[in-house]
Amino acid sequence: MPLNDEQPTSTSSGEDQGSDVESSSERCDSMTLASDLDCSRESFSSDCSSKHCTPSSSPPKTLTLDEVMDAGRDLFNLSLSHEIVVNQSFRMELNTIPQDSLGKMVRDNLHKAFWDILEAELNDDPPEYGQAIKLLEEIREILLSFLNPGANRMRTQIMEVLDMDLIRQQADNDAVDIQGLASYIITTMGKMCAPLRDEEIKKLRESTLNIVALFREIFRVLDLMKADIVNITIEQLRPVLQRHSVEYERATFQRILDKTPSALDHTTSWIKSSLEELQSATVPKEQANGDGKRQQVVPGPFQVINVAFLRILTGDFFKGPLPETLATDETRLLEIHWQLQQCQAVNEVLLIVYSTVGGPIQGLPSLSDRLKRMISVLLDGMHRPDFNIQESLEGISAQICCELNKSLTERNYPALTPALQATLTGQICSITQKDNPIRTLVEDRVQLYVMALLSDPKSQLKLEQVPAGLTAIKPELALLGTKFVSLVNYNKSVYGPFYADIIRKLLFSNSPPAAGFPQDTAQDSVTHN
Repeated sequence: MPLNDEQPTSTSSGEDQGSDVESSSERCDSMTLASDLDCSRESFSSDCSSKHCTPSSSPPKTLTLDEVMDAGRDLFNLSLSHEIVVNQSFRMELNTIPQDSLGKMVRDNLHKAFWDILEAELNDDPPEYGQAIKLLEEIREILLSFLNPGANRMRTQIMEVLDMDLIRQQADNDAVDIQGLASYIITTMGKMCAPLRDEEIKKLRESTLNIVALFREIFRVLDLMKADIVNITIEQLRPVLQRHSVEYERATFQRILDKTPSALDHTTSWIKSSLEELQSATVPKEQANGDGKRQQVVPGPFQVINVAFLRILTGDFFKGPLPETLATDETRLLEIHWQLQQCQAVNEVLLIVYSTVGGPIQGLPSLSDRLKRMISVLLDGMHRPDFNIQESLEGISAQICCELNKSLTERNYPALTPALQATLTGQICSITQKDNPIRTLVEDRVQLYVMALLSDPKSQLKLEQVPAGLTAIKPELALLGTKFVSLVNYNKSVYGPFYADIIRKLLFSNSPPAAGFPQDTAQDSVTHN
């Protein structure tokens, strides 16, 4: 059953919904188109001439711990740079450990032990400053890390005031002005912090807490400032990363592949399943060439990869291992997948309503909009494992019947009969069945729409051209289509050479191709939206 959480907001045409159900049994076969052999060898850009971009792999070998660690670092860097580039709102946040978790309990106990020791030492007579000196030394290093390379004056001042050798001598003579050092630290933090932390600095200055509690607050604000510094750095790096992201991500993934040759196993299986689907489609397997001889029709590489991406969006790929080349976008793809499934379910219910009730509710955009919002709200979160879809559809049916009866009586039409309401409820609840004709119709036409976007270099021009029967979710489809095509195009630009190499091996593993793939870069053949 479709799973999603998109919240549609637009109106739809009842006439389109009602008339389209008459063709609910038709299936669309245009996804099974095949190209000839020459076309398949000339239609996929691979950038194979570039030394840095040509994918390569090594024979299986035993990895050392250092190689595993290096590959892990490369993967982390790849994921981080990708997130910075594609997610404009990406920010580093302080680590938040779930409440009542073992990790939080351990961390809190360790922190409490540290501060308890500090408090006990400072309350001794005479005071002990061992923990306090460690604390001040850590604060000094944090403050120094905030400075720009040219801030020599501030650096010198911090080193003079927080001179650890001097502070240790003072501690030996019980002459440490711990309160004065705390005041200097707070003042220095005020000079370095971002404007949004001014209120926090003000609270520290006006604090009446004891010295231990004050230092705890100082560390809390320092953690916030560290996050601010990281986020400022991210904003400064983003334009640079955006200019070089494709080359960087491709080169980084190649390093991972060099160290772990199995890093494309799931990607190969994903592309292979797409190729096999096209080859087994109901199209003639052979065609005559100019000499009267017959040769096998081979799917074009672009067709293979587009069908593969389509299956990621509309299939069940999230139930198993995701292709390695999509790992950095797993969350975004899963969110789009959920939203699309919910949009389809909303559209299916609306089609059933308008085909069952017919004329009395046609041509009422406000009614269609109310029904759409209501269905969307009640289907929100339907991707969750604990969501009871059958119960939800029964509730939707009851709400729809109430809304329709209200609308009909207001316009002097007779209310729905109990038999018609039962029929409507049964049809709505039946969309959970995979062979339901309405569900099949909607899913087929959504696939046609998505494939049209993937296949057209100027996909923006086709965003509004939704197939008949999908008018109710047109705005939502256009938004989801934009997001999905943007992710796909960027992914192709990064991993296009790897895909080309995999497809070449799958297509021509038995016999060498007569012509190679073109040597253009992958970026030339896709547009990063």
